[in-house]
Amino acid sequence: VLEAYKQGLRPALGYELNPWLLCLANYRAWKAGCHGEVSFLKKDLWKVNLSDCHNVIVFLAPSVKPPLATKLLAELPDDARVVAGRFPFPSWTPSTTLGQGLEQVWAYEMKEVRR
Repeated sequence: VLEAYKQGLRPALGYELNPWLLCLANYRAWKAGCHGEVSFLKKDLWKVNLSDCHNVIVFLAPSVKPPLATKLLAELPDDARVVAGRFPFPSWTPSTTLGQGLEQVWAYEMKEVRR
C-alpha cells in the first residue's frame, strides 16, 4: 500500500484483520511520513465491497486465490488492475510480470481477465 501511494495511486487503503500486522502497517506508514495519507483498516476483505477500487494489491496464500478471484471478478470494474505478490492467480493470465522468486509480482487487467 505504501509503494502504491508512492507511485501516485490514490486513495491508498489497506485491509488487515490481524491486529499485530495492522499495527505494523500503520507504524510503517508513520515511519515513511505517509501517516494520514495512507490508511489501514481492521476489516475483513471478504466483507468489503470492492466495486469502487481500481487498483488492488494482494499478498495472500495460493489457497485463497480461487475464491478471491471470484470476488474480484464480481466486484471490480473493467478498468481495475490487480497485482498479486508471491503467488499468481492460477486461472488468470497476467498482463505483466516483474521480478523473480519471492520478489515476483503479477499484474492483471480485469478487462483482459474477463475475456
